[in-house]
Amino acid sequence: MGAGTLSRDASVAALDRGGSSFATFFLFFGVDLMKAGAILRYGFGLLAAAASAGALANPKPWQLNMTEGVTETASRVHSLHMLILWICIVIGVIVFGAMTVAMIKFRKSKGAVPAKWSHNTLAEVLWTVIPVLILIGMAWPATKTLVYMADVTESEMTVKVTGYQWMWRYEILNYKGESTSVNFVSRLDRQSDTTRQLNSGLSPDDVKTGDENTYLLNVDKPLVLPTNTKIRFVITADDVIHSWWVPNLGWKQDAIPGVVNQSWAKIDKAGTYRGQCAELCGKDHGFMPIVVNAVSPQEFEQWLASQQAAKTADTTSVVAPGRG
Repeated sequence: MGAGTLSRDASVAALDRGGSSFATFFLFFGVDLMKAGAILRYGFGLLAAAASAGALANPKPWQLNMTEGVTETASRVHSLHMLILWICIVIGVIVFGAMTVAMIKFRKSKGAVPAKWSHNTLAEVLWTVIPVLILIGMAWPATKTLVYMADVTESEMTVKVTGYQWMWRYEILNYKGESTSVNFVSRLDRQSDTTRQLNSGLSPDDVKTGDENTYLLNVDKPLVLPTNTKIRFVITADDVIHSWWVPNLGWKQDAIPGVVNQSWAKIDKAGTYRGQCAELCGKDHGFMPIVVNAVSPQEFEQWLASQQAAKTADTTSVVAPGRG
């Protein structure tokens, strides 16, 4: 035997003599203790990363946890996710802990003899009632969150989103009770589109907005929205099923031809938030990103006025016919 390793017989002997539960567990399965320590450190590192990722405002590469987002909906969804995650972790520790103890303590090599009984009324009642109570306990906050997400009343603004292969159309139908004429198409930006072409010779790493790599995540015309304003979204599609998803808003909604779905958001923090189509919709499904620019209500009203003025100018600019 090489240094630092134990035979299976030696492992069993170590288990029979007792000792550290972690050490005996790894010895039993023939794992070198140095490797066992590395495994444990790696596992605890992943747990720490998962816990810290929740503090991030925006999704990051290799992020292990959900983003807390920039809306109340996103915050509630994140809290619900963490609650249920910890419930699952506790259940997993109890179940797999009991299994591990049973496999080690009551194994044949220690002379364990299986019991002859086949039913236990108390145990059967407990393992039926307890899971039901746990499910009810999880269903209550989940249902409250779903009801909250579905309430689009008292909206101050309505945005219609239409999915096409492979772009989005945005129509700002009204803002604070007044109709608007803002209507535009948003598609993958030119730099990403050029870079993605076969044999383009361009590197995706060079597609940046500031210091952020935005390859396949940027658009030519972003959707500008005001902060601290309840915005109702009505979402549909013109050809196939799409799904409009911006993780920081805390929800995604299918865009289905002939069906109008709705959701809402109230963005708490100004910034640029990116998303993508989340429903396989054809060959260019991966090339229809979403960009939302959240600005203050004052800045939004200025942007809205400029867009409506440009729209009016386009519709009234008629060339006078020449005279012979």
